[in-house]
Amino acid sequence: MDNRPNLDRNISLADFNDFYWLKEELVDFCKRVGISTSGGKIEIADRIRHYILTGKTDRIEAAKSKGKSKFDWSKEKLTLKTEITDSYKNGENVRSFFIQEIGSHFAFNVIFMKWIKENVGKTLGDAIIEWNRINELKKDKGYVSEIEPQFEYNRYMRAFLADNPNLSSKDAMKHWKMKRSKRGTNEYDRTDLEMK
Repeated sequence: MDNRPNLDRNISLADFNDFYWLKEELVDFCKRVGISTSGGKIEIADRIRHYILTGKTDRIEAAKSKGKSKFDWSKEKLTLKTEITDSYKNGENVRSFFIQEIGSHFAFNVIFMKWIKENVGKTLGDAIIEWNRINELKKDKGYVSEIEPQFEYNRYMRAFLADNPNLSSKDAMKHWKMKRSKRGTNEYDRTDLEMK
C-alpha cells in the first residue's frame, strides 16, 4: 500500500480522493492556498478538488439563498400555525417554543432538522407531529438512525462494532486509524481485521 501523501499544492486528484482527510487538514490546506473554508467537510473537499483540477481558488459557487422570507425566527411570536419559511433558523426562540409545546425532553436532532428544511410551507404544528413520530421511532429497539456520509468515522465505528460485537470501541478505533491511513475507501470491511 502507498504511504499517505502530504496535502499540499502538488497532490494529485487521485491521491486526494483515495485518502481520508480530517476537516482540520482540509481547512488548513484551504487557508494556505487561499480557498474559502466555509461550509461542511464535503463542500470544502469539493473546493479543493476544483483547485487541484484547475489551479483556481475562486470557484464560482451558486450564491447561498438567504431566503426570501423576512420572518425573524429569533423574535417573532411562534404558534402551532406558524408556517415554516425558507429563512427558518434554529435558535432559542424556536427551542423555547418546542419545549413549551412538546415538553422539557425536546431536543433538536438531525432527522428533525432535515425534515424542517425540506418542508417549507408546513406549520410548526406539523413539525411537532413529525418530531413525535421520530421520537417514537427512536424507542424501537431495532431502529438505527442514518449517519450522513461526511461522518466517516461514526459510520465506520458503527459498522465495525455491529459486525464484531465481541470487540471493543478501542479495537474499532485502532482499525479505523489504520484504515484511514491507507489508500481507498474508508468504509468498514471484514478484511480490516487482517490489517496490521
